[in-house]
Amino acid sequence: MATRINVTRASLPPFEEYIQEIAPLWNSHWLTNMGEKHQHLEARLAQYLQVPQVSLFSNGHLALELMLQAFHLKGEVITTPFSFASTTHAIVRNGLTPVFADVDPDDCTLDPACVEAAITPNTCAILPVHVYGNPCHVEELQAIADAHGLKLLYDSAHAFGVTYKGRGIAEYGDASMFSFHATKVFNTIEGGAVTCKDPALYHTLYQLKNFGIADAEHVNAVGANSKMNEVQAAMGLCNLRHLDEALASRKAALERYLDHLTGVPGVKVLLRREEDIRPNYAYLPVAFDPEQFGHDRDEVYAALAEQNIFARKYFYPLISDYACYCDQYDSSATPNAKRLAAQVLTLPLFEGLEPGQVDEICRIILNMK
Repeated sequence: MATRINVTRASLPPFEEYIQEIAPLWNSHWLTNMGEKHQHLEARLAQYLQVPQVSLFSNGHLALELMLQAFHLKGEVITTPFSFASTTHAIVRNGLTPVFADVDPDDCTLDPACVEAAITPNTCAILPVHVYGNPCHVEELQAIADAHGLKLLYDSAHAFGVTYKGRGIAEYGDASMFSFHATKVFNTIEGGAVTCKDPALYHTLYQLKNFGIADAEHVNAVGANSKMNEVQAAMGLCNLRHLDEALASRKAALERYLDHLTGVPGVKVLLRREEDIRPNYAYLPVAFDPEQFGHDRDEVYAALAEQNIFARKYFYPLISDYACYCDQYDSSATPNAKRLAAQVLTLPLFEGLEPGQVDEICRIILNMK
């Protein structure tokens, strides 16, 4: 049987380097509660992401949930149905109402015109997603948020390290959430962060991720326990040192894919490739149009799986088609997102993916035509 190739694989630093990074913990016995590693990583990430404030969390979902809570929102939040479950769940778990707007068919991010059309007197915020690391239409979305007095909060789970017009993607909007899950470009095993410009918001997040505790005798908010521990932070410090080489490896693999797949009828790579965008090579989303390609997405998925290559139907189904939401929403109201959910396959892309493996994946796909 051929070697199994998964859609992604976690990046790891040299073993000895990680052991050296965590060794001081055996002297300090300080394993959590915003210790030295936690503080050091926050400072390093603020520099890397070009933002004043970074608050670390145990995972990206809790970072998103508490980011929303920190703004004391009430009412409706406009977001995308073409995302991971966490995006909508975080809205609902804050007692807010998700309102789904359609997406741009070329980059899968929220269509500003559809966002504008979805605004009601009950709208309090917009929660776009930088899908696959594609920057949202940040300028148009900011103009809409400003015109209507709305908070603009980004789900940047896929967008670590992305820049737009020379600015870190986290500089846009009122705050952004990043995921540092093991499958991401940069990982802390599990983990996440919220970035912001406002020191007061950083202070609020600091309390919320620690049960809402203000000091030894005062609890000011209904918070959660979502502090990143020192073992996670140590992994992040190590991985950050090797990020450039990880990105270079991903870039080489992605460009090899493009050499094979660009211009093939019915095969569309859904990545923004503009001069003013510095990408992070996080994902390779490909839409298969069955009328032009001759086979649908599911058939391509099956052909790869037969050869022990496991791509991902990411995102399928639409969030609005989930069992927990389908009674409240009609997914046909977002036709671009509906079509993308049926056509998109993310192909394997990770640090260390070999050129021959990329060639084999593309050979299987192209031989289907």
